[in-house]
This record gives sequence, C-alpha cells and structure tokens, in this order.
Amino acid sequence: MTLWIDVSVPKRELTLYDASEVIKRYPIAVGKMLTPTPRGNYMIVNKEENPGGPYGDMWMGLSKPHYGIHGTDNPASIGTEASQGCIRMYNEDAVELAYTVPLGTNVYIHN
Repeated sequence: MTLWIDVSVPKRELTLYDASEVIKRYPIAVGKMLTPTPRGNYMIVNKEENPGGPYGDMWMGLSKPHYGIHGTDNPASIGTEASQGCIRMYNEDAVELAYTVPLGTNVYIHN
C-alpha cells in the first residue's frame, strides 16, 4: 500500500490515494487570502486526538511547522477559505483519515 494525500486548494478537496487509485475524497476548508495554505510537498509528522480549541477531534501535523490537517469546531467553514493556513476537515473525516494513514504519509498541496 502506497498511501498519499493530494490537496487541491481551489477545489477545496482532499483526496486519499493508494498509488494512482483514488481511495476517498473529502471536502475541506483552506487558508484565507491573508493566511494562505502553503503549497508544496510535506509529510504527516505527528497526530494528536482531541487537541482542543478550534482543531476539533484530530490534529495531523505537517512537516511544515505550525501547519496541519485537522478537524474543526466550526463545520460550517468546510468548503470555504476560512483557516489560518491549515486544512480543515469535518471531525469524523479527520479521524477516519488519521486512522487510515501512517506517520510519514506524503501530502501534496497545490493550486
């Protein structure tokens, strides 16, 4: 299994792949104009359940410090430009993704 994550900022969509096969697509929120989601290639370097605050039920930290994929305490924000640069998911989606992908999973964020 070669799992990796593709994040399309303009589509506001996170896609989980196994090699070239789509496993699942998730709706997301991305960074606001003044705090954009960073483009590039990163890895998931840590996970934390129930991190508290605006991070919802799950945090997956990226290899770019201070950025991650996480749940949200504001589900109405999904599908919008709302974050400080992180990738927000519905809580149940963030938990599902975190239990599916191991640490070290590649994350490709692009326009």
